[in-house]
Amino acid sequence: MTLRSEISLPGMGPALSHYTDAVRFGDLLFISGTVALDAENNVVAAGDVVGQAGYILATMGRILARAGGSFADVLRVTVYLLDIEDRTKINPVRQKYFGTTKPASTLIQVSALALPGLLIEIEAVAGLPAGA
Repeated sequence: MTLRSEISLPGMGPALSHYTDAVRFGDLLFISGTVALDAENNVVAAGDVVGQAGYILATMGRILARAGGSFADVLRVTVYLLDIEDRTKINPVRQKYFGTTKPASTLIQVSALALPGLLIEIEAVAGLPAGA
């Protein structure tokens, strides 16, 4: 039995590069940088960082569920923002999805993301429950 498996969500747009939505290695789940793109790779919630954050976290929730986990299992997140001032706007969205769980977190302002119109990208690492 291999410890490594790739996870792809149905209904997601084609990958922008050579990657998968997540990789599970044993009880660890590595979720790729996730952005607000629909199945045709159109930007969702253009100009709205809160809407994009919500779309991204909902997508991450589907990835976690597919792997047998939840937001309570997330150990670390890295958030990439075009505008660091948007941190206060997305914090309530993060609280909505994570609830009382507080993962280790890094937030970085970047000059650009993969496609024009994207305002935020989030990646995560989760520790999955035994038997998941």
